[in-house]
Amino acid sequence: MRIYLDNCCYNRPYDDQRQIRIHLETEAKLHIQEMIKDGKIELVCSFVSRFENSENSNIYNKDSIERFFQYAVEYINDEFFDDILFHANELRKQGIKIKDAAHLACAIKAKCDYFVTTDNRFLNRYNGNEIVICNPLTLLQIIERENNAKHKRD
Repeated sequence: MRIYLDNCCYNRPYDDQRQIRIHLETEAKLHIQEMIKDGKIELVCSFVSRFENSENSNIYNKDSIERFFQYAVEYINDEFFDDILFHANELRKQGIKIKDAAHLACAIKAKCDYFVTTDNRFLNRYNGNEIVICNPLTLLQIIERENNAKHKRD
């Protein structure tokens, strides 16, 4: 399973944890991170991830996220900028913001199975079939279903 996390997902642990939804998404995201570190999920990141993270005003958060990028099995670099920009502009026609569209275009370019975000507006805008967009909680449910189905077959 290949996934792409957008920057709001990377930053979820730094959000106000007093809100239950944020707390649950944080726990799910941290569990996903462990699965990535353990090699159970493949992470893809991109020049868009690095650029957006470079704009993070909190040095600690920015450095922590940057260090996590080392776990990516694939990095979409800016040599694909023209392709990414073209696809992002097509995605914008669905009402998706440019940075979100650029992230999504990178994930599609890398043939990711899932694009993980905590941005509800974004989740509700994408209507394509090139990739599944979900939040961290939903991704864990999908993984659990797949594992249960695998165990039933075995």
